[in-house]
Amino acid sequence: MRIENEVLLDFSDVLIRPKRSTLKSRKEVFIERTFEFIHSKQKYQGVPIIAANMDTVGTFEMAKALEHYRCSVALHKFYTNVEILKFFEEPDVDHNLRKQPWVTIGITNTDLEKIKDLSNQWHPNYLCVDVANGYQESFVDTIKRLRDDYPKTTIMAGNVVTGDMTEALILAGADMVKVGIGSGCFTGDSLVVYN
Repeated sequence: MRIENEVLLDFSDVLIRPKRSTLKSRKEVFIERTFEFIHSKQKYQGVPIIAANMDTVGTFEMAKALEHYRCSVALHKFYTNVEILKFFEEPDVDHNLRKQPWVTIGITNTDLEKIKDLSNQWHPNYLCVDVANGYQESFVDTIKRLRDDYPKTTIMAGNVVTGDMTEALILAGADMVKVGIGSGCFTGDSLVVYN
């Protein structure tokens, strides 16, 4: 373990400095963006906000509410494959919007079997690989394996807090990296997208 003595900042310590604008109203702000991911080559168009994969936030209900605003949700990893398939195959929904939620797994053999079984029935566009502390060799190895197995799936991996681990995950095949390790409460994770 290495002790860091320099000044470190948290989200509550940082202010994004505003600048003057020619807009007359907040209603004129357009925040949709388009990203093409480096590994999957998928294009994402929407508001780059993803609700966390916590079991109280990353729900089907939240996904339904946010899809109308073109925002995404990383679904929590406690849903069964039957529940996930039912959600993504619901009739009478805009299936272009319904493609936006992320299916979340961990890195255990059970998680890898779950995504394999799911992929045999339906191909998820977006996969969130979530661990509390991303500083494990097995985490990087799992990202490499998932990239090999699912080359067209956009993979988000996390959680880490350093540039070197962010780089390692991107080089292993992650398209996005969740940055921020906190108390398990709303700590304000941010994402790094390399495109």
